[in-house]
Amino acid sequence: MTSVPTAVHDEQHIAARTQPPVTMSGPDFPFPYDDFLAHPAGIGAVPPTEHGTEVAVVGGGLSGIVAAYELLAMGLRPVVYEADRIGGRLRTVGFDGCDPGLTAEMGAMRFPPSSTAFWHYADLAGLSSSPFPNPLAPVTPSTVVDLKGETHYATSPADLPEVYHQVMHAWNACLEEGADFSAMQRALRERDVAEIRRIWSALVERLDNQTFYGFLCDSPAFRSFRHREIFGQVGFGTGGWDTDFPNSILEILRVVYTGADDDHRSIDGGSRQLPLRLWEKAPDKAVHWPRGTSLASLHDGGNPRPAVTGLHRTAGNRITVTDATGDIRSYKAVVFTAQSWMLLSKIACDDALFPIDHWTAMERTHYMASSKLFVPVDRPFWRDKDPRTGRDVMSMTLTDRMTRGTYLLEQGPDRPAAICLSYTWSDDSLKWLPLSAHERMEVMLGSLAEIYPGVDIRKHVIGNPVTVSWENEPYFMGAFKANLPGHYRYQRRLFTHFVQDALPADRRGLFLAGDDISWTAGWAEGAVQTALNAVWGVMHHLGGGTDLLNPGPGDRYDELAPVLLPED
Repeated sequence: MTSVPTAVHDEQHIAARTQPPVTMSGPDFPFPYDDFLAHPAGIGAVPPTEHGTEVAVVGGGLSGIVAAYELLAMGLRPVVYEADRIGGRLRTVGFDGCDPGLTAEMGAMRFPPSSTAFWHYADLAGLSSSPFPNPLAPVTPSTVVDLKGETHYATSPADLPEVYHQVMHAWNACLEEGADFSAMQRALRERDVAEIRRIWSALVERLDNQTFYGFLCDSPAFRSFRHREIFGQVGFGTGGWDTDFPNSILEILRVVYTGADDDHRSIDGGSRQLPLRLWEKAPDKAVHWPRGTSLASLHDGGNPRPAVTGLHRTAGNRITVTDATGDIRSYKAVVFTAQSWMLLSKIACDDALFPIDHWTAMERTHYMASSKLFVPVDRPFWRDKDPRTGRDVMSMTLTDRMTRGTYLLEQGPDRPAAICLSYTWSDDSLKWLPLSAHERMEVMLGSLAEIYPGVDIRKHVIGNPVTVSWENEPYFMGAFKANLPGHYRYQRRLFTHFVQDALPADRRGLFLAGDDISWTAGWAEGAVQTALNAVWGVMHHLGGGTDLLNPGPGDRYDELAPVLLPED
């Protein structure tokens, strides 16, 4: 998801670093996933009679692999189905014929420190990270903002014209006056559940029907159309947010409250390493299985089973899975982590899988489109200095031209590098959809030539471009969920589905997970959190439970449950 760097509320961020950290646990369901994972008692157990029981996990993205890894550690036998490749939207690719260490992140590429459950698994997998070169971030040499043909060069926010500072202050005031920003962040830092719920309950009731743009327009601080236009085109600093303007303001508040916008880091060597390493890694304290048992070792040839083509309920309250080879298997429990639209189109399902209100929620899910294009270059030439100005010859670029956001990614001064020529969303992404990778590159180079007329980017290109349009990916059909106004009730139904005691017996055993089930879709943290919810659900469904000293998300559900809005 587009994110919010320190450029916008810089003063707040400096002060915040001296306080307890904000995490992405909240505000809808403020369960401390990081503490849960770190507790020496572990995250739960199933009865010994269930050891070795097969549990299907549909989808080999981060959520599916985390769920499968934890189910394996409990002594269950996960059977992972994957239609494409392990990793999902943690998709790291190389460039043909180039240095194999040079990669491009086609999906998730930056992760905030507040994603504490995500970093638990990154640390477990032994991954290292580096600061991500967001606009105006300390690690970014320089940033160019190009709007309406006027270009501004900056190495820090102080270098930008006064109107940008006015926009920054307007956004800060809008958040404070319209959404109790400081009070909510203080409550999240202190993990004050009562205060979080007090603030958020009132906001959900008041703002569920409000768009992002409407929220800005209602703020006296944003009465200037010019300020709203700049804010939409440049965003909070990482790219234009005008494509998010029709979405619910609640989606945006979740991002800024929980620090999902701050101090991003990239995974050295690529984010796909995380699910791949968990796939191969044997849990240190797994029960039932011989030491050294991994997810890979439990699957024939070390590969997941192929795409699921059918799901239906059968006698004994079991869920039967058919895959692309025609193989049919029946399970006591299934975790479904693929995007929910797959259940409407790609997978043959019967109505008995879910209550009708859950089907409605899936049908109303709104996905964002997103496109990227990367090219490999011989070196980070952008660090060369223009002899006339003394400035970098090229910079991280935000613009209202077709490219929108251009990121410069390097491995060292004398090593090959990569340029994300364009990172776009929704309507901007759809403009690229009919074009091939090379056609996209030509349009992008033309746009950048107007911003950097003296720079020959093409002469540095050493390989073919790689591109993705997530809305055109057959097993995704979009980048991630983004709720529209009025969708809160639908999202609540999907997120809370892991607590199934109130459901009829013939509607239990199938658990939804994945980032579009989470409250913070577009962030890997949501994928991890919902995976842990589903693991708790499977454990509970099979008669297991957590240690009294480390209650799980379902054990604390009544205390932490998301706001329930009336439907009549």
